[in-house]
Amino acid sequence: MESVTKRYPDGTVAVDQLSLDIPDGSITVLVGPSGCGKTTTLRMINRMVEPTEGTILLDGTDIQRRPVTTLRRSMGYVIQNAGLFQHRTIVDNIATVPRMLGWGKQKARARAAELMERVGLDTSLARRYPYQLSGGQQQRVGVARALAADPPVLLMDEPFSAVDPVVRKGLQDELLRIQAELGKTIVFVTHDIDEAIKLGTMVAVLRTGGRLAQFASPAELLSAPADAFVEDFLGADRGVRRLSFFPSAALELTTAPVVRADAGAERFAAADAPYLLVTDADGRPLGWGTPAGLAAGDTAPDRLLPYGRPFVPGTDSLRAALDCAVLSPTGWAVAVDPDGRVTGVASQTTIGEAIRAAHAAGPADRAGVAP
Repeated sequence: MESVTKRYPDGTVAVDQLSLDIPDGSITVLVGPSGCGKTTTLRMINRMVEPTEGTILLDGTDIQRRPVTTLRRSMGYVIQNAGLFQHRTIVDNIATVPRMLGWGKQKARARAAELMERVGLDTSLARRYPYQLSGGQQQRVGVARALAADPPVLLMDEPFSAVDPVVRKGLQDELLRIQAELGKTIVFVTHDIDEAIKLGTMVAVLRTGGRLAQFASPAELLSAPADAFVEDFLGADRGVRRLSFFPSAALELTTAPVVRADAGAERFAAADAPYLLVTDADGRPLGWGTPAGLAAGDTAPDRLLPYGRPFVPGTDSLRAALDCAVLSPTGWAVAVDPDGRVTGVASQTTIGEAIRAAHAAGPADRAGVAP
């Protein structure tokens, strides 16, 4: 996008001299307050809105030189509430664009069934209608429909904002999984900075009036906001968000307070720690107890303090480890392997030292690190 402006007849400027180089095979997120021109920018990419000035190039070619119908059919488009055809079955909704491109019905429906599995939908839903699906399921259908003709570019306009937080997180994770497999060029609009940080390879923060405030990777955005507007938009907890870019693999763990439930009263009483983490015979955590309480026989799970949410070193981030320590009534985070067996515990002091060391070294690539 080269100096793109959209000015309406009444003089309103929705987008003002916007220049962006959106990288191939990545997710670029447009984020900002209401009235900043996010959706207008997205719609100019497929010419649902025509720019007043400037040039938009797709793989080096001006999109104005391509027939608008051909351009739009080469791009997947996903909107809030999915925008499905209520009179068509799920399989026929997904097959819409392939059918418009001249695919046979059998081939188009086979492609639809394949995509249902890819986006996490049971193929038994194929003959149902949109009103028979939940909001999250409908959004998955919308994503499948946008991918049906295998477009190189996918445009997504606040697709997950109408669903509850739990479903939204699942849809975000599903999008990241699909993107890892397919490597599409995705332009994603949201007003939610947390969603932008989680999904974006690059994030464009727009000001009211359609001016670009900053275009950077999420890690750079959080560590070096361009100005006070970007800093305020990111919010007061951007330091905690930034921890999602630091892996927990190097976090120092200790197994000294970890004991099995059948260790015996002498082992419990001799422990030199204010709390002990009790595990079952397979090494899975049961809860925390005091040495005196455990020696007196309080080893039943319902008599123990909860251990909070464990984290997996090397897979989860330092933000996740810190969250685990904060949630634990003892202040210790429980580390487990992928099978849920305890590998050690980390105190808030240890996590704090790891955070300081990580800041000194700089954030690593977050690939494979869960927030």
